[in-house]
Amino acid sequence: MAPRRLAAVLVALCAHAASTGAQSPASNAPDLVLTGGRIFTADSARPWVQALAIRADRIVAVGTSAEIQALAAPSTRRIELAGRVVIPGINDAHDHLGWGPLGTPDAFSESPMPDPAFAQVADSVAAIARRTPAGTWIYASVGTTVLDDPAARRAALDRVAPAHPVWLQGWTGHGTLMNTAALRIAGVADTARDPVGGWYGRDQVGRIDGLLHGYAAWNARRTIQAAQQDSTLVRTLRGAGDEMVRFGITSVQDMSGTFDPARAMRVIRAAELPVRVRVIPMPATTSAGRLTGEWNDERQRQRSTNIPVSGVKWVLDGTPVERLAVQRAAYADRAGHVGQSYFPIDTIAAIVAEARASDEQLMVHVSGDSTAALVLSLMARADNDSAWRRRRVRLEHGDGLAADLQPLARRLGVVVVQNPSHLALPHIMGARLGARTTAYGPLRSLVERGIPVALGSDGPRNPYLNILLATIHPNNPAQALTREQAVRAYTWGSAYAEHAEREKGTLAPGMLADLAVLSQDIFTVAPDALPATVSVLTLVGGKVVHDSGALQAGARSRGAP
Repeated sequence: MAPRRLAAVLVALCAHAASTGAQSPASNAPDLVLTGGRIFTADSARPWVQALAIRADRIVAVGTSAEIQALAAPSTRRIELAGRVVIPGINDAHDHLGWGPLGTPDAFSESPMPDPAFAQVADSVAAIARRTPAGTWIYASVGTTVLDDPAARRAALDRVAPAHPVWLQGWTGHGTLMNTAALRIAGVADTARDPVGGWYGRDQVGRIDGLLHGYAAWNARRTIQAAQQDSTLVRTLRGAGDEMVRFGITSVQDMSGTFDPARAMRVIRAAELPVRVRVIPMPATTSAGRLTGEWNDERQRQRSTNIPVSGVKWVLDGTPVERLAVQRAAYADRAGHVGQSYFPIDTIAAIVAEARASDEQLMVHVSGDSTAALVLSLMARADNDSAWRRRRVRLEHGDGLAADLQPLARRLGVVVVQNPSHLALPHIMGARLGARTTAYGPLRSLVERGIPVALGSDGPRNPYLNILLATIHPNNPAQALTREQAVRAYTWGSAYAEHAEREKGTLAPGMLADLAVLSQDIFTVAPDALPATVSVLTLVGGKVVHDSGALQAGARSRGAP
């Protein structure tokens, strides 16, 4: 063929390739390669590699540094990890975005698990009231010493702060004490009926005494926090987003019950968080029943946004801290008391039946072993094992999923979402449960039985603190996980818990490029060093959402341009 004719053919072929979207070999090159690292993939088929390649928002290859470098083109961005550890992006399977105090807690409530006596609290409240304008919220986190004290009620708070709304929040989130001013703002009348799923404490004549439990407390919180400006909430959410990416958290599953649905979604969309968000409805209740349909409009609207709204969460019992988790045997420190269910059995049966008839994933707060046994038995009666396995019912916490209940839980495909901060109460758990403490808060036995485990914060958001707690398990050391098991639970396990394990949770070809390059090797450092870990580089869908500059600084120190 003549040279001129050959040139014309080549031009025509190039034009055809461009018009049909055909790609040259160079266009198949990765956009980014990370090499020279210790990359924990959380993929059981190949848990450790040295390098990986990313194109667009997906991982396209993993392997040795030499293998991945061979895929790179001149246009490919290269990051030399210099031995740093990389993990899949942390997926916080149980968070509460926007759940926070009004105002600033005073010094007496700054301890992570404060438990001051009521006299100390009252003195502090009085001091704050004297130095702040009338109407200013006074908020503090308290423990069971206050909640158990019959003198710690609304009348006593009224005496020390009659012109200030006072909100004393049990640090577990399950008990609240308010004075009259706070109750008025919350819209709680003196003779209000108990809402379904919660109750008010009452004095001898039946008047509400300021103590609220379960849905009574959460409904009041929702009303009170409705007064906050959207701009304040958006600012708070953006602060949470910044914190998450600094820790290498790339996905968060929000148990959304702090605000009404429309407002919750409005502020989450406005915040434009740098992480993937799944909103899990936590419906409110009234004295007439559960508001099962209150999230329907937002479920419809989410189809046009990138923030999925899915599943439903109900809280079935309290925690052992307040002795409200329902146990099969009495509490060691309260004779004859086995806890208190938030809902009657027929309501729990209705919740299970609704899950059977719906495509929405059911999540139930289950802490006591009696509550766990009840839920599993109701599920087994309602349908066969395979039908439930497809649904992946979640036990949030699942502390009471004792050894004799685990075979049924596995057959039904139950997922346990544990919050490691709950595992750090050995003295309280010992007092409440006595010798039965060793059966409480299973982790290792769940993994060994093949029951999927996910991790979430539901407290301190630092995932490396939570990995520490999961791998030492102060309440029950025999149930501690290995570090690889804990990281896999925080990544693949959390993705599995939201039906997303084919998209994220592992660093493997075809998966979303969500990852964190860590400041230290979390698999080898001393346990007490784990909480100091941060991410030096966080990617979500291949895009940098956090960069501390440490990798570039390291490259410059080695003579890179």
